[in-house]
Amino acid sequence: MSQLLKDLYTNDFLNSFAGYLQQENKSVSPAQFTRQVMAGNWGELELKQRMKRITTVLHQYMPADFGAASQVLLRLIERLEADGFRGSSIEFIFLPDYIETYGIDDYTAAVVAMERCTCFMTCEFAVRPFLKKYGIRMVKQMDRWSRHAHAHVRRLSSEGMRPRLPWAMAVDFLKKDPSCIIPILERLKNDPEEFVRRSVANNINDIAKDHPDTVLKLIREWKGFSEQTDALLKHGSRTLFKKGHPEVLKLFGWGNNKDIQLQSFTLPKASVKIGNALPFSLQLRNKATKPHAARIEYAIYHRLKKGDFGKKVFKVSETSIAPGNSLLIERQHSFRPITTRVYYPGAHEISIIVNGVELDRKPFKLLK
Repeated sequence: MSQLLKDLYTNDFLNSFAGYLQQENKSVSPAQFTRQVMAGNWGELELKQRMKRITTVLHQYMPADFGAASQVLLRLIERLEADGFRGSSIEFIFLPDYIETYGIDDYTAAVVAMERCTCFMTCEFAVRPFLKKYGIRMVKQMDRWSRHAHAHVRRLSSEGMRPRLPWAMAVDFLKKDPSCIIPILERLKNDPEEFVRRSVANNINDIAKDHPDTVLKLIREWKGFSEQTDALLKHGSRTLFKKGHPEVLKLFGWGNNKDIQLQSFTLPKASVKIGNALPFSLQLRNKATKPHAARIEYAIYHRLKKGDFGKKVFKVSETSIAPGNSLLIERQHSFRPITTRVYYPGAHEISIIVNGVELDRKPFKLLK
């Protein structure tokens, strides 16, 4: 079984980090630092709570003034990098958390610290309270960061502004009116770094959940700019694809369904137990005299706690069916327990969707 993220904070890791801290503050005892962090209910704490514990203990050994503390923090990062550490490891997330927690009232020093820190460990979560507190002032800083020479800083300008950034503090004005985000995305839409463009795509997908017309406008304006931008737009439109947005599907070549025939849709079993998989098959035929693009999906109508249904769409493939040809697809949908869904036994349904249009729907039962 893979290691739990919270278990990355081992004795060895904490002692090692405290050794770096000791080079800045001679009063630090790595053993004492580790004992303080792991004291009390440490074993019961989850990842975020453990991160916060480290932040709190670290603060006891830092200067009270955040401006001075931020300089210590940045020197720690320099030492870690010099010894080959790379901040992409999640365990260093307490460094941006320190900036978020203790730098919120020192805007200038915190901005300088985040700009440097994010090159080692992303500050996408740390920047959220600053957006809430400082509003347009912080938005302007994010815009400046979108022009930065370092790709990780450019990524922060997009990722930190996502309206629905997972696990992050909500910033209501970004969700309500994304207009301040668009210039940043415009600037980064053809960024040379793929991970920056992916952040732009995820930002667009967030916007699409509340403002589909805004995303539709972006697609119309940007499509064809470059292969990279087209790929970004496609990834950023995934929510609209799953919702069957007709205009967006049409812009990507999936707007016509009249020549696609669902020849068969079969469920070999009428029921499936929780923990097992539901097999199904379908066959599509292109009745036209030219190739036909097809985005093929299926939807599960899950039974919810109160007895109604919740629809979840899953992508099967994007393909082209030759004229007069048929395409046979066989799949299984797993009902293995996962942390993000509770399964309720009883009536369920499964449907087949092609180019955003639901072609058929069949019932089945989910059993204990």
